[in-house]
Amino acid sequence: IRFLSTDFPMSSMQKLAFVFPGQGSQSVGMMAAYGDDAEIRAAFDEASLALGEDLWAMAADGPAERLSLTTNTQPLMLTAGVAVFRSWVKRTGRAPDVVAGHSLGEYAALVAAGVLRLKDAVPLVRLRAQAMQDAVPAGTGAMAAVLGLDAAAVQACCDEAAQGEVVAAVNFNSPEQTVIAGHAAAGQRAMALLSERGAKRTVALPVSAPFHCSLMQPAAEKLAQALPDVEFRRPQITLVNNVDVASPDEPDAIRDALVRQAAAPVRWVEVIQRMAELGVVTVAECGPGKVLAGLTKRIDRNLNGVALSDGAALEQLAQQIGVN
Repeated sequence: IRFLSTDFPMSSMQKLAFVFPGQGSQSVGMMAAYGDDAEIRAAFDEASLALGEDLWAMAADGPAERLSLTTNTQPLMLTAGVAVFRSWVKRTGRAPDVVAGHSLGEYAALVAAGVLRLKDAVPLVRLRAQAMQDAVPAGTGAMAAVLGLDAAAVQACCDEAAQGEVVAAVNFNSPEQTVIAGHAAAGQRAMALLSERGAKRTVALPVSAPFHCSLMQPAAEKLAQALPDVEFRRPQITLVNNVDVASPDEPDAIRDALVRQAAAPVRWVEVIQRMAELGVVTVAECGPGKVLAGLTKRIDRNLNGVALSDGAALEQLAQQIGVN
């Protein structure tokens, strides 16, 4: 896949990035908006066979409580992102120039880039999900979104509130949205302090574990044991990872980044800024949901953030960039 010049009007060949969401964008019936799409259904069939479980039925019928279990959410969102990516390529014949994924979404980006096969990635993310769930006893960890304070102020409040426990900024989603994670009690102290220091809102997140903080180190160690047994190939599309904001192309370096990613912050602001540096003009969120498209516009107003959250959006973007 070659980079395409940005010296042409939008109807021609400007650089296109695809980004893949993580947990939180799942919902019952989340694939219905794409209609009867053979590529999407085939991807779900492939993933279901690899996992030994009917992911299509789970996505279609739920219930919501089942979808929200992290051991189900991670394989579902991986498959959904890859399925929409394959639908786009089938429709247009055009691969994106750059890919990235938010947290779990990085695994979908790796499949899109040709690093992982879907049939290998699906059981791998279920293992990742179970390892994350097992790392911290239920009820002892928490996450919260902080709105209206810059990341440095958020981290300073976390440092003050920790008091020997763990609480830290873990998702740098936009200049004014940062997610914190850690021990539940430390999180409560941090939320109170953040409100005192001027945060517009602090919102506890309905998650089953405190992802991407140091409490996830046991999960990282389980990934380190599992990843050498999975085939990784060199990427065919530039991938910007979210642990280093880097684009390694050697399989061992990609594995190492995935291990560290489990217990390290998601540097999403920098990922999008890096895409802009690479000449990307349009950032398309690939899969159900619109969260990343909205964050793109908050990070860089010069970027065109779009959500490929239904079949009509796929067609509209294809027309916009002249590949329909």
